[in-house]
Amino acid sequence: MAINTCRVCGRALWAEPLLRYANMPKAAQHFPDAAALAGETGVDLTVCQCSGCGLAQLSNAPVPYFQEVIRAAAFSAVLRDLKTRQFAGFLEKYALQGKKIIEIGCGRGEFLALLPPDVQAYGLEYSAASVAACVQNGLRVSRGYLDGGAAVLADAPFDAFLLLMFLEHMPDPNAALQGICNNLNDGGVGLIEVPNFDMLLRDKLFSEFIGDHLLYFSRETLRTALQLNGFDVLECHELRDGYVIAAEVRKRARLDVSSFQACQAKIQAAIDEYIGRFPANKVAVWGAGHQALAMIALTKIAGRIRYVIDSAPFKQGKFTPATHVPVVAPNTLRSDPVDAVIVMAAAYSDEVAGILRQHYGPHIHIAILRDFGLEAVG
Repeated sequence: MAINTCRVCGRALWAEPLLRYANMPKAAQHFPDAAALAGETGVDLTVCQCSGCGLAQLSNAPVPYFQEVIRAAAFSAVLRDLKTRQFAGFLEKYALQGKKIIEIGCGRGEFLALLPPDVQAYGLEYSAASVAACVQNGLRVSRGYLDGGAAVLADAPFDAFLLLMFLEHMPDPNAALQGICNNLNDGGVGLIEVPNFDMLLRDKLFSEFIGDHLLYFSRETLRTALQLNGFDVLECHELRDGYVIAAEVRKRARLDVSSFQACQAKIQAAIDEYIGRFPANKVAVWGAGHQALAMIALTKIAGRIRYVIDSAPFKQGKFTPATHVPVVAPNTLRSDPVDAVIVMAAAYSDEVAGILRQHYGPHIHIAILRDFGLEAVG
C-alpha cells in the first residue's frame, strides 16, 4: 500500500507526486530466469516529496529483501582501495584504534573485512547466508535488522558504526537510526553514506530511481534525518565524483546544566542577604515579566516582599502566578512606601532604576538583578 506521510518526519507528502514512472523493474536484484519471464511484470514507481522536511521518497512498498545488503560494487578493486583508505582516515580522525566498531548491514563482509586488525570489528546482517559467509571468513557478524529503537545488539555498546549505502533502503529509517544510537557509547561516532540526490538533480539523472531505494537524500534532508534521531552531524561531503554523500556523526550528548544550580544558589544567597538588611515587608520587586516571576518562585521570597511593581496596567491589581504577590502600579511607592526595591526588569532594569531615583527620591535603596548577581545602585 502506498504511503502518504514522510518516512522520516511524519509530515504529509505533497498531494501531487514529483514523478510517476510506469512499468519499471520491480527491484535491482534477483533477476528472473527464462522460466519466470511469463509471469514477470514491472511496477509503477511514484516519487513524492515531504511537505515538511523536503525529503524525496517513493510511496511504494519496500522490496521483499530490503533487510539484506547485496553489494555488486564490492567486486571493484578501485572501490576496495578507496574504502580501505577512507576507513583508515576515519579511525585515525576519531582515535578508534582498539575500539569497538560495528557495520550495520554488512552484507557478506566485503567492507567489514577492510577494517584494520587494530579495531574490534563487528557486523550486523539479516541474510542468513551472508552471515554464514562472514563467519566462515573469520568475521564477527550477528544476524539481525534494526527495526526498533529499543533493540539491544550483541556485544553492544559500540564506540563507532558504519552504515554504508543501506539507509536509503529502509522503510523505517528512524527506527534504525535510533537503534544504532541506543547501542553506542556516549560520544560514539559513525560514518553514514547514501546516494546523492543533489547530484541527481544537478545532472538530471532521471534513470536513478529504483524500487530498492525508498529514500533520496540531499545533504540537507540527510542532515535533518540524522539530527532528528539523536546525532550531531560533524561533517558532510560528497564522494566518488559526487555520487555519494558521506556524513560523519556523533551521538548527541545530553546537555550539562549543572552550572544553573550553582548560579541559582549564588543569586539565592545574594537576594536573601539583601532582603535581610531591611525590616520585614519593606522590600519590593520591580518587574512582572516572565524572568521576574520565575525568580520570585525559585528564590521563595514571596512571603518576604511587600508587592511587585509593574508599569503595565493590565497586570496591575492582579497577583503573580503561583506565588500570589500583589502586582501594583509604580505610584504605590508613595501611598505604601518601602525601603528597598530589587529591580528584575531584564533589559529595562537600568531605565527602571533611573525612574526610581528620579521620581521616588534618594532614600530608596535600589539593587538590580544582573546575570552575575545583585548590583547595588548608588
